[in-house]
Order: sequence, then C-alpha cells, then structure tokens
Amino acid sequence: MAVYFVPAFSGLYAPYWKENARGVIVGLTRYANKGHLARAVLEATAFQTREVVEAMEKDSGIALDVLLADGGMVENDLLMQFQADILNRTVVRPKVRETTSLGAAYAAGLAVGFFQDLQELKAKWAVSQSWQPQLEEAEREKMYQGWIKAVTRSFDWAE
Repeated sequence: MAVYFVPAFSGLYAPYWKENARGVIVGLTRYANKGHLARAVLEATAFQTREVVEAMEKDSGIALDVLLADGGMVENDLLMQFQADILNRTVVRPKVRETTSLGAAYAAGLAVGFFQDLQELKAKWAVSQSWQPQLEEAEREKMYQGWIKAVTRSFDWAE
C-alpha cells in the first residue's frame, strides 16, 4: 500500500513554486493505519530532499555523490535508509548532529583565533553512520512517480 503525505501547508516551494498548493494525504484505503501515515510523513521529507538535490544538480551541473545529513531527523535510521534508497546515493550522519550550531561556534572560534585554520576544523569532523541504497531501481522510480502524482494533487487548492 502506498500512502503519500504532501506537506504543502503554505504552498510548495522548490522546485514547484506553487503558493496555492495545500497539504494532502493520498493513497488511503480501508487498510491504511497510523503506521502508514507516520511512514508517509517521514518519506515526504526524503522525497522533497530528492527534488531539491535534483534541482541543484540540474542548475549547477554538479552531481552529488553523497548526502551529508544533519539535524534532529537524522536520529531516525528508517528515514536515513529511505533517504539513501530514494536518492540512490550514500547518506552520511556525522557524529555531531547539529552542525549548523557547530558551524557557528567554529566560525566564532576562527574569528578570535581559538582555532588555527580550516584544516584543524576539518580534522574534527567524523562519521557516525552511513547508509547505502538498497532499493531496486524499478521500485525506487515507482515510489517516486507516486510522490510526483501526489504532489500534483496538491496544486491549486487555494483560490
């Protein structure tokens, strides 16, 4: 069963730019349960990440081989594996999961001379865990096309 959640609460941003889109849940049957909904919410994050990665690659002409993930959601191993599967790329979680805060601290430390240079900071970065894609190409694209179909259902709800 494929349930999709499109979190377009105030429209859709990159790569769609549809301010009149609204959130939808599609693919429900009488057999759908709260587990299907919870998974659809997690998967929506991965699908949206794939869309942004593909848009960035298209615009820049640079292929992304590995996704370095951070933030609170990286604690969810299921999400990280699905992200690797739907991107068809390695996903890496660093030991320090809140790298935005760490980056701000590093910048301040560099500014006041606490750290010698960028090489010293790069040496501090370490991998906690990584995930490799395990999903077959046909299944990956079937799921992604379902996502695209769900997203198009969210278009033009607001007048």
